[in-house]
Amino acid sequence: MYRSGIGYDTHILVEGRALILGGVRIPHDKGLLGHSDADALVHAIMDALLGAAGLPDIGHLFPNTDPRYEGADSIQLLREVSRKVGERFEIVNIDSVILCEAPKLKPHMPLMIERLSEACGCPNVNVKATTTEGMNDEGAGRCISAQATCMLREKRGNP
Repeated sequence: MYRSGIGYDTHILVEGRALILGGVRIPHDKGLLGHSDADALVHAIMDALLGAAGLPDIGHLFPNTDPRYEGADSIQLLREVSRKVGERFEIVNIDSVILCEAPKLKPHMPLMIERLSEACGCPNVNVKATTTEGMNDEGAGRCISAQATCMLREKRGNP
């Protein structure tokens, strides 16, 4: 049996924070605000995986009211999500897109893909980026958003 999932996340850009996307620190004058490292791409991927597996979302698993997750490395959280999902499913593929006007992300995508693939144990990870042509909050440089989809295959012998 195959199952698909979709995830979405967005965080506002602020001064004084590092910009981390796909587990990669990206040079920029602003970073994403959040309880953890605010990696919107990883958060979208985690929610896609959890949704496909029929598990609660990341807000349930890693609440922003829990001090254990303050400043947390989202790649480590992705490892935990992948372990939970991996109890019943194989991750077949992940496809994602980052929406932002700046900075340019293309030079960082190979390392993002490498880090994401390693963290979730899936060689079929795709990361894309697009601008919104100056429209909406992403286009105005107020936030960065990410969307992700995934396909899971149920492991043989699962009830």
